[in-house]
Amino acid sequence: MAPDEEGIDQWLDVNQFPEHLKKYWFQRFKIWQKYNEGVWMTEDAWFGVTPEPIANKIAVHIAEAASKEKTIIIDAFAGVGGNAIAFARSGRWEQVFAIEKDPKTMKCAKHNAEIYGVSKKIVFHTGDCFDIIKRFIGKNNVVIFGSPPWGGTEYNADNVFDVSVMQPYNLDTLYKKFSKLTKHIVLYLPRNSDLNQIARYAPEGKKAEVAHYCMLGASKALCVYFGDFDFEGGEEVDASAS
Repeated sequence: MAPDEEGIDQWLDVNQFPEHLKKYWFQRFKIWQKYNEGVWMTEDAWFGVTPEPIANKIAVHIAEAASKEKTIIIDAFAGVGGNAIAFARSGRWEQVFAIEKDPKTMKCAKHNAEIYGVSKKIVFHTGDCFDIIKRFIGKNNVVIFGSPPWGGTEYNADNVFDVSVMQPYNLDTLYKKFSKLTKHIVLYLPRNSDLNQIARYAPEGKKAEVAHYCMLGASKALCVYFGDFDFEGGEEVDASAS
C-alpha cells in the first residue's frame, strides 16, 4: 500500500530518491531487510533509523541482560519503528510501547510494524515522551530505551562528541527525566560520544556499561546501559551478519 500523505514516502526506484539522500538508496537493505515489501519513511528518518541488524542485536542484548521481572519496554523516541519492531519480534516483553512525537513518523512506524507482522504486539502513543512516561510512574517492571535525536549530522564533525550539547535533548535532560521512572535506561548515542561525560551518570559504586554496535567492522553507534543489567562488560558488537 502506497502512502497517501505528503512527507511519507515509499521509494522503490533510485530515481525517486532525493539527491541528498542518494547514499541511503544503496544502504536500504542494510537498514530494512524487507524494504521492498513497502516500508514507509520520512526524509528525516533516513538519518535517525537504527539499521535492522543493529536493532536486532540491541533487542537481544536488552532481552538477555535485563532482569526477568522487567516485563515492559518503552521506546521513547520510536521514529519509524526500527527498534520497537525488533523488541516486539524478540518475544521477550509482555508489553512494548512506542512513543513518537511526529504524527507522520508515527504513521510510518505503524505501517512498518504491519510489514514485520508485529503491529498487534506494540502499543503506539503519539506525543511527547516525557509526558507519556509519567503514566508509568510507580511501576518497577519498566526498561526505557531511548534513541534521541542527535542534532543532525554535525556530531561527526568532532573526534569526541559533547553529549551536553545534543539537540533538542542533552544527556543530562534525558537521564534525569527517565530516571524519575526507572533506573534501567538504555540510550543509543553517537559512536564518538564523550565517555567521561557519560560515566558521571553512573550510580555511585556502579558502572555504566557501553557497547559499540558495528556493521562491516565500523562502529555505527553505541548503547549505554544504566541500571542492573547482567552484561559482560563493555564490548564491540558487529551486526553485519545478522
